[in-house]
Amino acid sequence: MTNLTKYNRSIFESIKHLNKNGVEYWEARELQKALEYTQWRRFESVIYKAKGACENSKIDIDDHFANVGKMVKTGDSIRKIKDYKLSRYACYLIVQNGDPRKEVIALGQTYFAVQTRKQELTEKEYNLLSEDEKRFYQRNLTKKGNYWLNKAAKEAGGVKNFDKFHNAGYKGLYNGETASDIAKRKKLRYREDILDNMGSEELAANLFRITQTEAKLKRDKIDSEGDANKTHYNMGKDIRNFIHNQGGTMPEELPTPEKSLKELNKNSLLKKISFFK
Repeated sequence: MTNLTKYNRSIFESIKHLNKNGVEYWEARELQKALEYTQWRRFESVIYKAKGACENSKIDIDDHFANVGKMVKTGDSIRKIKDYKLSRYACYLIVQNGDPRKEVIALGQTYFAVQTRKQELTEKEYNLLSEDEKRFYQRNLTKKGNYWLNKAAKEAGGVKNFDKFHNAGYKGLYNGETASDIAKRKKLRYREDILDNMGSEELAANLFRITQTEAKLKRDKIDSEGDANKTHYNMGKDIRNFIHNQGGTMPEELPTPEKSLKELNKNSLLKKISFFK
């Protein structure tokens, strides 16, 4: 379990910059210090790994890792040093490839992952959504996330029993509850989707479990179904512990919405937020 009590999101907010068009970015040299890397060469090796992950995802590296130079004074002379302007997505890839022993890396994964997964919506736009709109948006992201998680589990761990694999994650996050247990607690009908019956906060916790498990399966090169299940359980447990340490509400204690997303889908609400797809 990672102890994040002495860190908070202001570490990353305080070094965020905006260009003349209002687009946010981070400078690599400042992020290096925030993530507690004392040597630039070690941090740059993490940047190279992040750029490789970006390239493997068929995303243009230059859009997220802009090479820039910076003039610094050393003694009586001034010299140019290498630096990067990093997008939020670039920072997300960097913390995903950072030293997992660093507590601040875990916080960075939380901070950059949650915002990056909002994709085309800005934070301001997301905050203006109603609760049900946020639910639709988060649910769409969990669907996409589970697709990539299943793919990673199959490729990395050779997972065949996906019910057992997903229940491992739920057990970690929900203090031993399986998907069936969650459905019973929520008093859902047979085969009704539990994710369609979650509020935005509960969906966000599950989205974080999904995305971080996918990343860890790849990063740790998990190569067995048993280890994949264990990884998913431990990730769910770590996220549960993080929520507890931050004074948050446990997922099973969050209220179940009155209407499922399937029910809401029958009215005009979905048309209003068709851009989520």
